[in-house]
Amino acid sequence: MMKEKFTELSHDADSKKLKASANFPMIRLPEGYEIERIAGGLTYPTSVTWDDQGNMYIAEAGGTFLDEEDASARILRLEADGMFREVVNLDGKIYPAISGMTWHNGAFYITHREMDFHGAVSRVTLDGEVTQILGGIVDSKSDHQPNDIRVGRDGRMYVCVGIGGNSGYMDENMIPFVLKAPDGHPTTAKDIVLTGYNIELPDFREGGKGTVLTGAFVPFGTATEPGQVIKGRNKCGGSILVFDPENAEATVMPYAWGFRNAIGIAWNRENEMFIAVNGYDNAAGRPINDYHDGTYRVRQGAWYGWPDFAANFEPVIDAKFKPSSSAIPPTFKGKERVAKELHFLIDHEASGLEQPDKSMILALHEVNSSPSKPDVAPQSWGEYADHLFVPEYGDFQWITNPMRDKFAGNRIARVETSGSGENTLHAFIQNEKIGPASQQGQLGEGIERPYDVKFGPDGAMYIVDFGSHRTSLKRIADGHFPMEFDRGTGMVWRVTKIK
Repeated sequence: MMKEKFTELSHDADSKKLKASANFPMIRLPEGYEIERIAGGLTYPTSVTWDDQGNMYIAEAGGTFLDEEDASARILRLEADGMFREVVNLDGKIYPAISGMTWHNGAFYITHREMDFHGAVSRVTLDGEVTQILGGIVDSKSDHQPNDIRVGRDGRMYVCVGIGGNSGYMDENMIPFVLKAPDGHPTTAKDIVLTGYNIELPDFREGGKGTVLTGAFVPFGTATEPGQVIKGRNKCGGSILVFDPENAEATVMPYAWGFRNAIGIAWNRENEMFIAVNGYDNAAGRPINDYHDGTYRVRQGAWYGWPDFAANFEPVIDAKFKPSSSAIPPTFKGKERVAKELHFLIDHEASGLEQPDKSMILALHEVNSSPSKPDVAPQSWGEYADHLFVPEYGDFQWITNPMRDKFAGNRIARVETSGSGENTLHAFIQNEKIGPASQQGQLGEGIERPYDVKFGPDGAMYIVDFGSHRTSLKRIADGHFPMEFDRGTGMVWRVTKIK
């Protein structure tokens, strides 16, 4: 068993080692590196990829969560004059948002939702032909959809799939999603046995009168019983799915599972796989006061503990993770009322599951920092070769944790991937002051919401920065997800070594 030697880095712990960028003085990065902005004015950019000739493409998501947005889902190409121009428009052909994109065998492969909100993967050619190759992912009928998509050295495709909801239930945080897709719920890779804990919630459906019991791994308003079996699925949420892109529906299967919101994957030189995961929100329903988000080593077939173990693989029923009792709704085992506490939702022994092995933890991030789509540095990066660079998108203010009193994330972190590494996160790029640049009155002058990091054919690091957003109480009243996203604020950054 690997010793616990994970060090979470605060925003300023390594600040003395970072220097101001000559191009953007509010940005700090290591001496010997420089950052430049190669694109601005993008709307919801999420992914970068390159074709076989080295042409660079950016995906604009076309929307956020399940809300309809007045924005186009499209793919842009970097032209010789330095401008990004649309090459494929996907409006009306897919349901947004495009979260992941890669190039393979002469076409793009993207992750998105179907028109009925199931998660999906489609092949998209440069002339705009769209062929869905995988669909029917139930968990995507929530705030979490399929994310990163990449091709392994074995020629198979690997897709990160988020789980339905936060911590086991389709609770009141899922109101906008349940109203649009009432059958959405968390799913599992193998058959599991439930402990049968239900929570009592206001019934917001059809007029919002009365209360209703809701159980784990089932749609909103469905109660469960102790010993109830939930059947596993090949297209489960909270997972890395793998398939042959030439026959996706027939070959898809879970590669690893038990993640909350699996965002991005990468491989190092030794072909070890790593995954960045967004952890629990300390939010209504089943609030878990976790301390970390996680980046993990991926072992085929392994279960990573959601929804009963924290990011550091300790049981969530430990007192340290408990919020105030007033934050936990009335709780029932079956139909019998019990204490308002955090309970295990899965009968682990009956389900053949064990506490996850801590040697699978690569690094622990500050909770709500939202580690996203990482990549491993090439050999040309010298001292940082084979290090994993992880964009931390940042928190959603009080939505992810009403007790949060400071920003988390909004930076690029790095961690060694070798077996001898110390599992310590180091800041690589961050703003001088904590938080996105827009919150400091300098939108576009610093890091905002980095979502994707990829190393290009030229050896440079490219950062896809989603853009600015803020909490909107009006959107809650209107039945939408309570964030207002700003069009035209997305950017792409390039980071290079100074020769």
